[in-house]
Amino acid sequence: MKFTENIQQVAHLQPDYLGFIFYEKSKRNFEGIIPEFSNLIKKTGVFVNEYIEIVISLVEEYNLDAIQLHGDESVEYVANLKKQLTERRTLFIEENKQIKKKKNKHYISESEVEIIKVFGIKDEFNFDVLEPYLEVVDYFLFDTKGKERGGNGIKFDWSVLEKYPFEKPFFLSGGIGLQDVDEVQKIIKSNLPIYALDVNSKFESKPGVKKIEELEKFKKTVILNEM
Repeated sequence: MKFTENIQQVAHLQPDYLGFIFYEKSKRNFEGIIPEFSNLIKKTGVFVNEYIEIVISLVEEYNLDAIQLHGDESVEYVANLKKQLTERRTLFIEENKQIKKKKNKHYISESEVEIIKVFGIKDEFNFDVLEPYLEVVDYFLFDTKGKERGGNGIKFDWSVLEKYPFEKPFFLSGGIGLQDVDEVQKIIKSNLPIYALDVNSKFESKPGVKKIEELEKFKKTVILNEM
């Protein structure tokens, strides 16, 4: 997400997550103020090989609920980030446990910040590389490996996921659009631990601006077909 009015329009559709990209090379780089919306929607910061100190600073500035790591972050990086986030949160709670006023609650999430690690897939993928990350991430996200760090608008071969060997849930991403509803239904009904669908560029009129009617139609169609 990028623009205030569009953020509010998408939030009205009640997605589980809204993403804000903090990566200067991205056409969707976010530098504004996040408007208020339901606290049931998780504010997600997207980062690419960013310094841990900057990630933590932005988590606190925007009260992020989740972090999506879209770069080449190592297991050590993720473990260190997770440790520092936990320490900062514990310190904040300790320093503010006497504060009873509701207006102060927005300064920190009710739960620990989720960490989502992204991996790009094209025609094949070695799932062994995921094993070291199992203990330090909450979810994986599988996107199409392409020229850009996401937002390429291209699907990868979902049949590759049939070899996914873990129980760790993951987000499915990569060029998902209205035309993919039937395929989405098939993979959702498989035995794969798909936690969420990550949609982006196929629902944009331009980078960072989402088409509300198409998003609403996609959500309603997917939910209806699941019933």
